[in-house]
Amino acid sequence: MMKITAAILLIFIAMYIHITNGTFDMSIKDVITTLLRINPNDDFDLVIFQFRLPRIVIAALVGLGLGIAGTVIQGITRNGLADPGILGINAGAGTSIVVFMFLLQMQLVASGSSNWVSILIMPLFGFVGGLVAAIVIYSFSWRNGKLDTQRLILTGIAISSGFGALSMFISLKMRESDFEMATVWMTGSIYNANWIFIVAMLPWLLILIPIIYRKAYLLDYLQLEEASVKSLGIEIEKEKSILLLCSIGVISACVAVSGSISFIGLMAPHIARQLVGIQHRYVIPMSAAVGMLLVIFSDYIAKTVFAPAEIPVGIIVAILGVPYFLYLLVKSKA
Repeated sequence: MMKITAAILLIFIAMYIHITNGTFDMSIKDVITTLLRINPNDDFDLVIFQFRLPRIVIAALVGLGLGIAGTVIQGITRNGLADPGILGINAGAGTSIVVFMFLLQMQLVASGSSNWVSILIMPLFGFVGGLVAAIVIYSFSWRNGKLDTQRLILTGIAISSGFGALSMFISLKMRESDFEMATVWMTGSIYNANWIFIVAMLPWLLILIPIIYRKAYLLDYLQLEEASVKSLGIEIEKEKSILLLCSIGVISACVAVSGSISFIGLMAPHIARQLVGIQHRYVIPMSAAVGMLLVIFSDYIAKTVFAPAEIPVGIIVAILGVPYFLYLLVKSKA
């Protein structure tokens, strides 16, 4: 409990640093008076409510979702190197959304439909793409009636590269302005966050995450030998499918608003297990908190390190994640 509390405190500190610092600096007094509507100021309103606050909320929700999804996927595969980005699920969801952006979004805009309609539809397309990627990966990784975790990683990397190439090919067919937007989005970016994005992803998180948490005990059982789990009367493949579908839905909602941000689903569960142990009823909330902290802090670095220019948050996360992945890889062979 103390560690969860400490993690939440660090999240609020990261939010405070993020919301008060940038091209337009503010004091905590300015933030509080603006939020409480005491002597409202148009400049502060614009910076907080239109730019920084939705960006921070999306960073927190994306980190929460990817951290939980990574925990589930590592639990299902019993592989500590599994991650939604490495396995290609992010790439599959991202490719589907790029196709949506290219084929349908322009039609919706041309037909006079509101932009918010297309934003709300995007997670559904991401879910379809992520599901296709997961099916392909599982079909190639299934061997002798069991899931081969080594083949899963290798297949995931190959599928991720393939979907990434397909996304780039499709984006090259776009107009120049749309191509730039798609390229930045595919790298992982939340700089253009707004409240509609939050509305689009919240239902997916509010419905699917409670289902995942209710089945946290199953992730503990899945770490045992399959014969032992079956002896308890648990339908392994059915439960794995439910957990995987819930994870894909969460990942798709995150990818729809932030693009493909890898390594959060890898780092957060490992850090959480080091802090609270291996019981998933504790690992899941701690992974969510760690994921939130990582994305908020990374986004703050992304917007300030080269200010006034910004770099995609996915690049910052990758700079942190690649060394950590190599460390885990070396550790797993030791």
